[in-house]
Amino acid sequence: MIVWLNGTFGAGKTTAAHELLDLLPGSTLYDPELLGGGLRLMLPAKRLEDVDDYQDLPSWRRMVVDTAAALLTEVPGPLVTPMTLLRQEYRDEIFGSLAARRIPVRHVLLHAEETILRARISRREEEQADLGTGASTRAWSLAHLGAYATALEWLAGDAHVVDTTRLTPRQTAEQVAEAVRTGAGSCDIVQTPEPTAETLAAGVLLFDDEERVLLVDPTYKPGWEFPGGIVEPGEAPSRAGVREVAEELGIQLPCTPRLLVMDWEAPKPPGFGGLRLLFDGGTLSGDRIRQLLLPGAELRDWRFVTETEAEKLLPPVRWNRLRWALRARARGCPLNLEAGVPVG
Repeated sequence: MIVWLNGTFGAGKTTAAHELLDLLPGSTLYDPELLGGGLRLMLPAKRLEDVDDYQDLPSWRRMVVDTAAALLTEVPGPLVTPMTLLRQEYRDEIFGSLAARRIPVRHVLLHAEETILRARISRREEEQADLGTGASTRAWSLAHLGAYATALEWLAGDAHVVDTTRLTPRQTAEQVAEAVRTGAGSCDIVQTPEPTAETLAAGVLLFDDEERVLLVDPTYKPGWEFPGGIVEPGEAPSRAGVREVAEELGIQLPCTPRLLVMDWEAPKPPGFGGLRLLFDGGTLSGDRIRQLLLPGAELRDWRFVTETEAEKLLPPVRWNRLRWALRARARGCPLNLEAGVPVG
């Protein structure tokens, strides 16, 4: 298990984490910031210039998961992880990958009033002044208060909140330990196993009466997606699409959807690629749209969007697939794609 202590700078994550080690038997401190420091030493300077923060590096996010899994083979656990994580798509990627490895997460947000945060950041500046890094650390920490305020809505909804404004580090750790014992902060994310070979996946496009397409927001991976999923062994792809729509949205499609695009996705390590199919699920009436249901452990939101709006939400490979699927739908003829490019 991982006890992930989230919160902005000055919330007391590190001091509470050290206190928490005394309260959770067998626990070990796991600091992913060390991985970021290692990447800064190993990656070419040109690559580092492309990102503002090491969390923006896909390699860091993957290493966080791989290292946690490796550590848990060496220690009894749990791992206590004091790490600021303010971007929801990064939370989805990391926590989803941990869930795929059957590693449970207790997500705890250490929160404090902004005036308290600013005062703590100033004290940290004074403590680090002798090292010559105080002013730069203070400026960097203060700059993240705005990002924290923006992220607070989703953080408070996702994590168990402990207000540290008037708590000592020990008192904070005691509240976190009690939360862990009672199961608070448990992230019930769908446990989708990581693929070990190429996969066959079926997605279904559903439309409203304005010809907007339905997208869903998974909890276990970054970015928006189409309803659908992996085709099970021995299962027909179209039936897999129908099954996934029923499981994810509570919608029973009246007939077998017609194929729009078949796209071969090239392997890109660590991904294996495979064949991706998109089917036309037709137009949903207003009554059926109002009946949409979301499984909380798998999807957090849905929305109907235009093609232009979809480009802002979907990863490039999915948006390109959607773009050709919409054209195939308009022409009434399916398209065969290889790596997103029509062939034949």
